[in-house]
Amino acid sequence: MAEGRRFLKPEALSRLRNLKLIARTVVEGFISGLHKSPYQGFSVEFAEYREYAPGDDLKHFDWRAYGRTERHYIKLYQEETNLKAYILLDCSNSMAYRSDGISKFEYGCYLAASLAYMLVRQKDAVGLALFDEKVNLRMPPRASFGHLHNILIELERAKPSRKTGIASALHAIAENTKRRGLMVLISDLFETPDEVMRGIRHLRHDRHEVIVFHLLDKSEMDFPFSGNITFEDIETGERLTLPAHLFQKEYKERLGSFLEEYKQRCAENYVDYVPARTDEPFDWLLARYLARRARL
Repeated sequence: MAEGRRFLKPEALSRLRNLKLIARTVVEGFISGLHKSPYQGFSVEFAEYREYAPGDDLKHFDWRAYGRTERHYIKLYQEETNLKAYILLDCSNSMAYRSDGISKFEYGCYLAASLAYMLVRQKDAVGLALFDEKVNLRMPPRASFGHLHNILIELERAKPSRKTGIASALHAIAENTKRRGLMVLISDLFETPDEVMRGIRHLRHDRHEVIVFHLLDKSEMDFPFSGNITFEDIETGERLTLPAHLFQKEYKERLGSFLEEYKQRCAENYVDYVPARTDEPFDWLLARYLARRARL
């Protein structure tokens, strides 16, 4: 397994240049043993009545119907074992950043493709939303491989552009998604945590389950810079040249506080928070995610 894992590194997968092949390699190559959906039993839906017969489970006895009609009825339910999942991918300019290797946006596309492939493979329905300042594409959840093909085409076409608008996009998605499901947000979360969390709480208020993949470049995490460095805001074009050693410590402290705030506030709102970095192999990331799902 250790030998095979080197082929799941983001840079190695990027050479395949085919999202379907990347997704299949990640999912079938390393987690194909996960046959049972971790989301089964998400909800149940009333189907019909029938008359009570001796031996029926009394927990399904409809006492209200008995009070109205004095007849004995059992409620029958149809269990919905398949999840409806929505993958929400941040396409703002900040996601275009790369120090070397692949960008945050490319990594996010590979992750989105792998999750979509995994969900459809286990017969769950998956949809896709692409957003920057607003929601630019919205595909409703379906469970067919034909639909997966269309999702992969849209991910191939997508390009990062414009400024970040995570909160407004989450509010728009919440307003237009009435049936509860699983919302998977893939973003660098470069927006005020107060605003982002308001959007996430809107999703939670509508009873959606939320998982956040907080994606950062390895240089954003490690700050390996030295000497005089010119930093450019990808979204505004603003530039600033500074000696790296003067603010390296402060940067790491602020980044640590930034990450810890999201981690704590997600936990307070029953949101599964999964930190990720662009040099992390996909099987490690997905295995960590699935292990958390299994504990929920």
